Amino acid sequence: MTQFLRQFAQDSKINLDDTLSPLPKATAGDGNINAILSVVFGTMAVVAVLIIVIAGLRYILANGDAQAMAKAKNTIIYALVGLIIAMSGFSIVTFVLKGIS
Repeated sequence: MTQFLRQFAQDSKINLDDTLSPLPKATAGDGNINAILSVVFGTMAVVAVLIIVIAGLRYILANGDAQAMAKAKNTIIYALVGLIIAMSGFSIVTFVLKGIS
């Protein structure tokens, strides 16, 4: 059966290496992947910065309430950690995609 398929592909001028590949060939130069990654990680960064701004306003408007100030401070710390993780993830994915190509 395999020999028949190979002969048919050869007669039909079909490149089996491209059609039978188990993984899609993605390169760092592929505009679609880069565009999607830029949108996803960019959105994550914008959300993290927005959360930091809101938590900063909550910190300012806490009026000396220790519990509200601590909650706002923790929110800022967690948002900064999330921002760092998002930036690291973008760097790692970009590095891997460049290594693939």
